Amino acid sequence: MTELDPEDGKILTLARGARLRAHAPHTGIAEGAAVRDVDGRTYAAATVENKDPGLTTSALRAAVAAAASSGARAFEAAAVVTEALVSDSDLAVLREFGVGTPLLVAGPDGVLREKRHS
Repeated sequence: MTELDPEDGKILTLARGARLRAHAPHTGIAEGAAVRDVDGRTYAAATVENKDPGLTTSALRAAVAAAASSGARAFEAAAVVTEALVSDSDLAVLREFGVGTPLLVAGPDGVLREKRHS
């Protein structure tokens, strides 16, 4: 992968740090995510699992919810640190705030695996 923009590197680092705080006792798949709104503010969150999978909150959804509840309505970029794939439903949540938001996806080691758009 190419070298990251410093601001994208920042949200990737925030996502990796958030992953360390994940609550994933059922699947063991911890995720961290961070988003940067169009004003440059950042929000990070981690997976919060529940015994009922329908009540689990993914890291990306939690980060988007934190941003939206703080007044953000559009994003410049998002990042997810995960061992798994980013779900289509998580991408749909991100798209609600603007189609085409760049999404950085990295493994638990923080190494960028892909850059895609919502």
